[in-house]
Amino acid sequence: MHKTSLKGWRNSLRAAVYLTTGLVAFSVGPVTAQEFQTEQENTQVVLAPDAFSPYAGRNFPQIPLWGDSHLHTAVSVDAGTMTRLTQEQAFRFARGEEVTTTHGLRAKLSRPLDWLVVSDHAEMYGLMPQLLAGDAEVLSNEQGKIWYEALTSGDAQLAFDTAMEIVASLSGDEPPIDNPKAIKHAWEEYTELADSYNEPGVFSAIIGYEYTTEGANNLHRNVLFRDGRFRANQTRPFSQYDSKNPEDLWAFLAEYEERTGGEVLAIAHNGNLSNGRMFSFNAYDGSELTEEIANLRTRFEPLYEATQIKGDGEAHPFLSPDDEFADFDTWDAANLNGTELKVPEMLAGEYAREALKRGMVIEQKLGVNPFKFGMVGATDAHTGMATAQEDNFFGKHSGVEPEPNRWEHLVIEAPDPELSIYGWKQAAGGLGAVWATENTRAAIFDAMQRKETYATTGSRMLVRFFGGYDFIPEDATLRLPADAGYKKGVPMGGDLGAATHGRAPNFLLAALKDPLSGNLDRIQIVKGWVDADGATQEKIYNVVWSGDRALDADGKLPDVGNTVDIENATWTNTIGAAELIGVWQDPDFDPSLQAFYYARVIEIPTPRWTAYEAKRFGVEMPDYVPMTTTERAYTSPIWYTPG
Repeated sequence: MHKTSLKGWRNSLRAAVYLTTGLVAFSVGPVTAQEFQTEQENTQVVLAPDAFSPYAGRNFPQIPLWGDSHLHTAVSVDAGTMTRLTQEQAFRFARGEEVTTTHGLRAKLSRPLDWLVVSDHAEMYGLMPQLLAGDAEVLSNEQGKIWYEALTSGDAQLAFDTAMEIVASLSGDEPPIDNPKAIKHAWEEYTELADSYNEPGVFSAIIGYEYTTEGANNLHRNVLFRDGRFRANQTRPFSQYDSKNPEDLWAFLAEYEERTGGEVLAIAHNGNLSNGRMFSFNAYDGSELTEEIANLRTRFEPLYEATQIKGDGEAHPFLSPDDEFADFDTWDAANLNGTELKVPEMLAGEYAREALKRGMVIEQKLGVNPFKFGMVGATDAHTGMATAQEDNFFGKHSGVEPEPNRWEHLVIEAPDPELSIYGWKQAAGGLGAVWATENTRAAIFDAMQRKETYATTGSRMLVRFFGGYDFIPEDATLRLPADAGYKKGVPMGGDLGAATHGRAPNFLLAALKDPLSGNLDRIQIVKGWVDADGATQEKIYNVVWSGDRALDADGKLPDVGNTVDIENATWTNTIGAAELIGVWQDPDFDPSLQAFYYARVIEIPTPRWTAYEAKRFGVEMPDYVPMTTTERAYTSPIWYTPG
């Protein structure tokens, strides 16, 4: 080292010592080892406010991690009759790579995901790739041989009819091809693949599968593992052929945890097609709900899939007639395949907001709330591609990939054509946002367990929601609202302690727009409670909004407006706000009554996927096809329980 360099290094070292201890003045002369030691001994460590990073020492979640907990590939029996995308292609696509779709289109995400669960169906797991490849074990089954010959015959109609026969077979009580060895092989291939694509700090490939039961009534669950293949391979996917009762799934998961030391959770499927069964007051068999069953459900189902391709499941206008935003991507004519008409009395057992209220009623009776869940969104795409952005939507399954007239293609056929679902009815899907401390399987799983999550309808807006008793208006001026949020209160998914001297809780809430989506219209707080007579109630409060609008006497806010140019599938962000933040206190608080609160963020109108499609292919769609949407987010609730 040159002499001049050594001198400069010594000066830098002396400067570093003083800066580290927070002192402002420092010497620039050469320093000997003795001088350095003396300075260390005599220096008092006093940190000045401007001498350290405000981010140092923070151990709470910094940014949301975006992912999809519900994606199918060719490994699922139903998806595998149409799509050819593999589990590996699904991981590659989620990480931001370009893939070629089943129909030969090039596809890529605008932004990679942070995590993904490839949740292929447990029923005859891995059958379709094995069947199409002529796997010897599968073909040793007579039914497998018949299906293989039909699918590879070159007869398009025969192949299609056979595919529909295979899908229909999933509704039976026994698997038409019962091959545990083939399932074990496919499962272990998947867990090894997931481990290979799991890169801590970059991308989390979370191991999981979908338990499918009561197919027409959509009582499905997505099962997620905290651990890797070492533990996941000590079990197998639990399917409806084991039991159609979800309570047996929870018992199976409890046995897995006890036997292996692993951890697992389940996310209830969207319930808007369950015809009242998803959030019933009774047990699965119709008997009275017990404390044991309620405990199992709340233990293993901390989250609910509130929005996805098959419609939105937050609220319904029949249940919430005063909520002008309740009728959003509504599917409410029948169950999934149109074999049972829906009647209004069923709706209360299907939607998240009503379930949250029902859960408190059950808690007052049993002492446990089986519906104390947080919110996530997902796609439920059967294409191998987790696409939830309106201008990049690839459909529910590969039969409705982008092409000029997919808006009118049949997606789900019902016995009554009036109940069939056609392309335009599909929502573009949702995403799950997880506030985790780092991008690892364990951190994401832990965040899900504590319900520090929120659902969006595809937009990637940033949303914070905290509840407490000590927030002040000045907290809303902070550029780092989480500092006050975690210090003074609990985040989304948390519980508020009993109010001291009857004080009303207050809430710090903030939202920042997705740079690729619309500005923000408003943030609302949805409150639900059980009144003194045991009846459930709800109220929606407009808390923070854009522009100079004012609330009317009923607390309603004028419409934000609409800048969408449908013909050109675009809009301008000349209305709305880039960010919204505020502090709000419940003006109607009764400290003796249970309540929950969650935030709902609404964007300004933007083009729906159908508008992009009409422009892209130059087609006209009927007036009943919606061309605009209002993307939104739903946070997990914060619960208040009297002391």
